[in-house]
Amino acid sequence: MTGQPPRPRSHRPRRSRLVLVVLALGALAALVAVAVVVVPLVRPPGPRPLFQLPVACGETWQLGTYPGHDDYDVDLFPIEGEAWGRPVLASYGGRVTEAGVNGSVGGRTPEDPEGPRGRGGGYWVKIDHGGRWETQYLHLLEPPMVEVGQRVEQGEQIGKVGSTGNSGAPHLHYEQRRGWEKVEAHFDGVPSGITHDDTEYTVRRTSNNCGG
Repeated sequence: MTGQPPRPRSHRPRRSRLVLVVLALGALAALVAVAVVVVPLVRPPGPRPLFQLPVACGETWQLGTYPGHDDYDVDLFPIEGEAWGRPVLASYGGRVTEAGVNGSVGGRTPEDPEGPRGRGGGYWVKIDHGGRWETQYLHLLEPPMVEVGQRVEQGEQIGKVGSTGNSGAPHLHYEQRRGWEKVEAHFDGVPSGITHDDTEYTVRRTSNNCGG
């Protein structure tokens, strides 16, 4: 016996191990979170859905583009009747991921068609159709008739044709996207014919968006 009191045991190694375990679990959780977000984005897109024109069954519309409009962007105008307020329909079933204002609305209305322009797409809707396919609908007349997270079916009305945002006249701006990129819109399995924006040109297509 030396008469000296025994030294207390050190808990440092145990604490260090606990800290390492906590850090390892945190890193694992972060990797899982990243995988949940990234893996679906790098997965190859699925087959193209059988998209239909986003307008009423049996109607014939003019599809067009012009220089500076951007490749594959489609502007739709009805061949007959007033464009203002015409129903805009979901091209295919899916889940709404955007429904609100893109940019700013502006002041163009049926009562004041020459009112001030807004910015961007105005009232708009974006729908995720699964398989990394989505569609976008811009320049709607009023706030969308659907909400983010809502499931919509093909042919369901999501809004009305308008001229909000940076729009010169009432029409529907429409896009189909595969993964990260816009692609030529297909309707009822047939290419739309709207591809480049080197020149102004139009085509006519009849809607088979007849529900069911």
